This record gives sequence, C-alpha cells and structure tokens, in this order.
Amino acid sequence: MDIRAHLRFLPISAQKVRLVTDLVRGKSANEALEMLRFVPNRAAIPVRKVLASAVANAEENFGVSRDDLFVATIYADEAPTRRWRRFGARGRFKPILRRSSHVTVILRERGA
Repeated sequence: MDIRAHLRFLPISAQKVRLVTDLVRGKSANEALEMLRFVPNRAAIPVRKVLASAVANAEENFGVSRDDLFVATIYADEAPTRRWRRFGARGRFKPILRRSSHVTVILRERGA
C-alpha cells in the first residue's frame, strides 16, 4: 500500500530540491524527518513538511504506525518557470528564469 503526499509549485528549482531528496530516499520515516531537521539547505524545510504530511496521512487514514514506514520513493519534478526580464544596456534585456518544482513522497510499510 502506497501512502502519498504532494507539494506543488515550490519556488525552488528542482535541481536544488533533488540534492535534499536524494539524502532521505530509502530511509525510515523517523530517521528521514530527523535528518532533514539538520540539513542546512533551504529546500530541506518544505521537503520535511511534505514528508511529515505523508506520515500523518498514513497514521490518520490508514492506521499505520510511523515506526513501520520508510521512504519508498521521493522525487522532485520541474514545475512551470516564470520568465522575468531585466533591462540591460543599449535597449537589450536579460531574461531571468524563476524556476519552481513539484515534490512527491511515497511511503510504504516495512515488512508487511
């Protein structure tokens, strides 16, 4: 049984979020939550929130203990990019790409 949680339109690029998600993939849910408390990256806070949401979904909706859960899959996909422009010299403009991402967490019960 898969327990899912999604975070959509996170205003951090998917490349930066993947650095954090790669740390917790395959770990138990409690260990992953504790690890994310001490990761200095800015993306660790929203990833920790969505992981905590998935754990809460498992406890409330499916009656699964948080000690039995592990992070089966976690990934960050690209979301829409906002395109801004900054005007430069001689009538030109410099494009600025403000990237965002979608984060998905899938938890499974260990040894079920």
